[in-house]
Amino acid sequence: MPSFDVVSKVDPQTVENAINVARKEIMNRYDFHGTNTEIEFNKKDLTIHITTANDMLIKTAVDIIIMRGSKQGIDPRAYDLSKEHYASGAMVKKDIRLKNGLDAEAIKKIMKAIKDTGLKVQPQKMDNIIRVSGKKIDDLQKVISVLRAGDFGYPLQFENMKS
Repeated sequence: MPSFDVVSKVDPQTVENAINVARKEIMNRYDFHGTNTEIEFNKKDLTIHITTANDMLIKTAVDIIIMRGSKQGIDPRAYDLSKEHYASGAMVKKDIRLKNGLDAEAIKKIMKAIKDTGLKVQPQKMDNIIRVSGKKIDDLQKVISVLRAGDFGYPLQFENMKS
């Protein structure tokens, strides 16, 4: 029976490349001179730590990271910007977590969207992955187009298409 998986993941190496390009840009920008701005990426936790002098520079650094990431093919929805920045002595810090895997709420929304199509397909939840199977590949392709059109708060990828 044909099937495919709906996943949401980012490649840590691509993120690291984007962070390195953002670091170089920040080092060369005039508004960042003398601010001791640091950007660190933890591959294990998929977390970006930004340390700089003030709120405005935090926002600018986040914008640069998102812009450089999108040029590397990282969807801007992959960054979890919900945590606010916080003061640490004379510096301001911000932690940005990368969304890797679907949470329960997103899985519910995606499964509901698949069921609302009325196509003869069966979505199955498997950890943080959704496996969609059906008798016709055309139905699966229609499901993919519906999911691409919808906004579920996560960048979605479609893997393991089997016929």
